Amino acid sequence: MTATDTLDSRLAPIALKDRIFTLDMLRGWAILGILGVNAMAFAWPIALESDPTLTAPWAHDHANIVAEWAKDVFFQDKFRSLFSMLFGASIFLIGGQRYDEARGPLLTRRLLWLGLFGLLHGFALWFGDILLHYAYTGLLVMIARSWSARRLIWTGALLSSLFAGLSAVMALFIGTMAGDPQAAQGGNPFATTPEQLAAIIDAYQAGWPGAQVENLKAAVFLQLMSLTLIPITAALMLLGMGLFKAGFLSGRSPTWVYLLLLLVGAANLAALAWYDWMFYSAPPGAPDPTAGMAGVMGSFAPLITLSYVSLLILMTRFGLKAVTAVLAPVGRMAFTNYLTQTLIMTTLFYMPWGPHWFGTLAPAQLWLVVGGVWIAQLIWSPLWLSVFSMGPFEWLWRCLTYGRSVPLLKREAA
Repeated sequence: MTATDTLDSRLAPIALKDRIFTLDMLRGWAILGILGVNAMAFAWPIALESDPTLTAPWAHDHANIVAEWAKDVFFQDKFRSLFSMLFGASIFLIGGQRYDEARGPLLTRRLLWLGLFGLLHGFALWFGDILLHYAYTGLLVMIARSWSARRLIWTGALLSSLFAGLSAVMALFIGTMAGDPQAAQGGNPFATTPEQLAAIIDAYQAGWPGAQVENLKAAVFLQLMSLTLIPITAALMLLGMGLFKAGFLSGRSPTWVYLLLLLVGAANLAALAWYDWMFYSAPPGAPDPTAGMAGVMGSFAPLITLSYVSLLILMTRFGLKAVTAVLAPVGRMAFTNYLTQTLIMTTLFYMPWGPHWFGTLAPAQLWLVVGGVWIAQLIWSPLWLSVFSMGPFEWLWRCLTYGRSVPLLKREAA
């Protein structure tokens, strides 16, 4: 075997037999969970999430209260945190050590192509794209991929704790302002009137090009806001890279580590559930009954994320792999499933060929749509992978990254 042959084999896409089950399983969990958060952004104007002074235009009944509470407690920020950690692990898996002169350029090409996918996704289809943000943040984080696991974990954990603490302080401050709606309105540079909200909904419901104009405006706004999230995302990527190097994300840490993180995250989750129920049960426009404590508990979402990871790994380790295994095919097609979620949801809510549901489904109704997409992706992912080695968008991304066609049929990739 020549030196060129060795280099070519080292730079080949990962073989099916070499895939890490826990990473695929966790990606599957992440891609399904993220839709529980994103559904609102597909179905309603971004102002409802960026402007706390707006009263939501749906009934404040028990079903909708439970729906919003469940999203905030179990989904909000938990799956974005998980995606960021897993992305950090993938940076090392693809790029290797920083001194690797062959795999470094490969990683750079992969991230640049991801950025292009993100631009097209965000500005042509749906403003809530995260791919572009991950691409440019990954180009920064890749510099640290030769750090030791200990250094990566400590740096990522300390930075994440710092940002969580700042978020908690801000939540307490906002909680004290909540009793004065006029003060809160004056302090919000992105305040939206009910009339403006109705106009945005009308534009989306009118179909193309009104929906596209609104999507472009929202995309510009969100991408500018995403620049402020670079330190937070980078910290989570560093943490994820360190946890992978240490064996935590691949399921090789001692059982007591997973149990400890499970208990700590569960305590945070229980406190968040309690305060959030008080918050969402309050009448619209009423002062925050938790005085900001709901926001404080929500600021430590990465702890809950790590408890989810720990629970899934413990289930896999102690006889429930058949349960967690259903997530792995979804994770192997995470890129395709992420983009197809957009295609499905935009079709339903504002694409010209869809039913134009934008601004019509309350949170409780949205969960029915989310559940339908979950079922579809849990079914089609293993069916597709029974014939093909990867998802169609994974295949396209790899072909572009490697600069050549890679096998797609399963029998060719074995």
